[in-house]
Amino acid sequence: MPANPICVALDTPDLDRAVALARSLKPHAGYMKVGMEFFYAHGIQGYAEVAGVGLPIFLDLKLHDIPNTVASAMKSLMRLEPKPAIVNVHATGGLDMMKAAADAVAGQANLIAVTVLTSLSDDDIWAAGFETAKDTQTHARALAELSQRAGLDGVVCSPHDLTGIRHDLGRDFLTVVPGIRPADAATQDQKRVATPAEAMASGADILVVGRAITGSADPARAAQDILAGLHAG
Repeated sequence: MPANPICVALDTPDLDRAVALARSLKPHAGYMKVGMEFFYAHGIQGYAEVAGVGLPIFLDLKLHDIPNTVASAMKSLMRLEPKPAIVNVHATGGLDMMKAAADAVAGQANLIAVTVLTSLSDDDIWAAGFETAKDTQTHARALAELSQRAGLDGVVCSPHDLTGIRHDLGRDFLTVVPGIRPADAATQDQKRVATPAEAMASGADILVVGRAITGSADPARAAQDILAGLHAG
């Protein structure tokens, strides 16, 4: 488990703001997350500027395509400097796609799979065609097991799915957990959320926190407060 489990989501298309946030948050976070909104706007150069601040990067691009395409994309991402610490795919891409991604990454980064997005409820997954899934937690556990079988290092999962995934797959399987909201924060577009302390108690390794920190009037203080609360717990 990382010494500092907080991963701050730099979900902004503004390069200067992303770099400024990374610099101000470096003493208070364990990772920075660079997602699609930022990467599609600024690409390799923008990534290099944020990664150059010096914190490990979770490159959250959620690849999902045929195995050959995903493998080729992962090989390209492994040429980034510095290399991301964590990269990901969608588990619903299937066993062969995840195996191809794992072969392409070849241990150069932690490769994890997105199970069920925190914005999705039971009704949402059934409407999307997963009618045979009992509920989101059961579906997430099945996708996590498939990810482990494919040779991945862990998963992205809701805090609500952690207990079952830990029970099924053990303590060494990496869990990166979004949907983290301090008790006084709004849930916004997330449906399955938890406080930082609740998620850690359920077995989270890394907590992905976005707007509760980056939308604060004082992001560094917001991150400090979350970390202090975890240490107090």
